Amino acid sequence: MRDEPVWFLLIGALLTFMAVARGPIRRLPLTGAMIYLLVGVAVGPTMSGLVGIDLLGNTALLATLAEVGLVVSLFSIGMHLRVRPRNPLWLLPLRLGGPAMLITVALMFGFTALLTGRADGAALFLAAALAPTDPVLANELRVTQAGDDEPVRFALSGEGGLNDGAAYPFAVLGLTLAGAKLFGSGSGVHFVGSVLWGIVSALVIGCVFAIVFARVIFFLRTRYGEAIGFDGFLALGLMSTSYGAALLLQAYAFVAVFVAGVALRHEELRATGDKNPSELLEEVQHGEQLDVAQDPEKAHAVLAESMMEFTIEMERIAEMSLMLIIGCVVSAHWREMLDVRAVLPVVFLFFVARPVSVVASMFGARIDNAQRYLMAWMGIRGVGAFYYLMFGLEYARGAMAPLLPTVLDAIVLSVLLHGSTANYLLRRYHGRRR
Repeated sequence: MRDEPVWFLLIGALLTFMAVARGPIRRLPLTGAMIYLLVGVAVGPTMSGLVGIDLLGNTALLATLAEVGLVVSLFSIGMHLRVRPRNPLWLLPLRLGGPAMLITVALMFGFTALLTGRADGAALFLAAALAPTDPVLANELRVTQAGDDEPVRFALSGEGGLNDGAAYPFAVLGLTLAGAKLFGSGSGVHFVGSVLWGIVSALVIGCVFAIVFARVIFFLRTRYGEAIGFDGFLALGLMSTSYGAALLLQAYAFVAVFVAGVALRHEELRATGDKNPSELLEEVQHGEQLDVAQDPEKAHAVLAESMMEFTIEMERIAEMSLMLIIGCVVSAHWREMLDVRAVLPVVFLFFVARPVSVVASMFGARIDNAQRYLMAWMGIRGVGAFYYLMFGLEYARGAMAPLLPTVLDAIVLSVLLHGSTANYLLRRYHGRRR
């Protein structure tokens, strides 16, 4: 019997439910990721059996799907961060995406090595896979709109944009120790060179592509009235070209896409000024959109805001699709996930490694204890960890397969623990601020 009718009914009902019940879900200790995950478990092989995913037989496909979701989310986050580059606020995500992640990798590697009795490539790869926070599932923690400069939201948003790319060299090093052959893994000198090249070239690619893109589109719109009405195509085009160029040049492609989003938003900020673009465009009527897109004073704002809105919708679809897939995988592997040796690293990550790394990296920062502790707790893991797991299985399946239960435990526990507490803690935090 074919399952297409069931799948169409299921996806259609789920999409409709999430649109209608968005308000009540926000008021409850629930998130969309929780619901998608539970539905995925329900349709997986353990319960209804509607779908079964051969994880080891489809690692390349699953890695690509997760990769696409991350690219969209990273670009979207970059476009939300409407703050001038010299603003000291940028130091907060840089502390979290750099020093905090390095400390997390070191602590997780040490704990995993102590737990397993082996300080090998698998232990380092697991630390690298679990160290980054997730940009896809952190919707509740993200800045509410472009220009939102609330320190906690800005820091957590920027961290999610930075550290998926920052974890890549440690993942490569772990795979190299496990026997895989990857770019920059030939020797210590080659590895350091590849890290420097990956970071610098990613920054250049993201900036150059976004600036050239924004100025060309601005010129075509204001001078000739062209390239109007396909902002979704333009968003996908900039994401894909910057990501593809970074991959082609062996740069850190996740960093390049995030930087492209930030640089495109900075072009809008440079042209529009300090006035928020949503305020600038709020009185524009539907019939006036064509004229406004050609207005030199508003063209940058129209382009940036419409591209950001498109990426938000794409990101929601990616979140639903990937969490359904992860739920099906959890349904197939839940027994291995109950092993104490799989759960302990996750408990250590959430209650020791993350808090210690944030507190240490934020020493001397201009934030209070409430902000510091909120950042220390809100380290969501999700699609990024799943991507790195698939990446590891693709290049060193034998060494990385035992890591599957731990990574799945990290995703499930993060969705449940962080998802159920995020709204309450943020409401309490903002209430105290007011």
